[in-house]
Amino acid sequence: MNFEQLVGEQLKTMDKLLYLQSEIERCQDIKKQLIALQDEAKVLSVQEEIEQMKIELNRIQEVFEQQTEEVIRTYENQRFETVS
Repeated sequence: MNFEQLVGEQLKTMDKLLYLQSEIERCQDIKKQLIALQDEAKVLSVQEEIEQMKIELNRIQEVFEQQTEEVIRTYENQRFETVS
């Protein structure tokens, strides 16, 4: 992949990160509302969903970090090739 493609992929990953973070926040708000209503069964269900999303968020963050390293390597290689 070239630099532009890598950056494009990284932007897609960033979109996934932002979406998942907003979903976690939304579920946490729902959880607070359910706690206020004392609906323990639904609280547990929402908490499980939050935990699964956090696991997915961590996985996507790892992918993003790997993509960042690849973007940097590719950029440096292109810059080196241009100078040579």
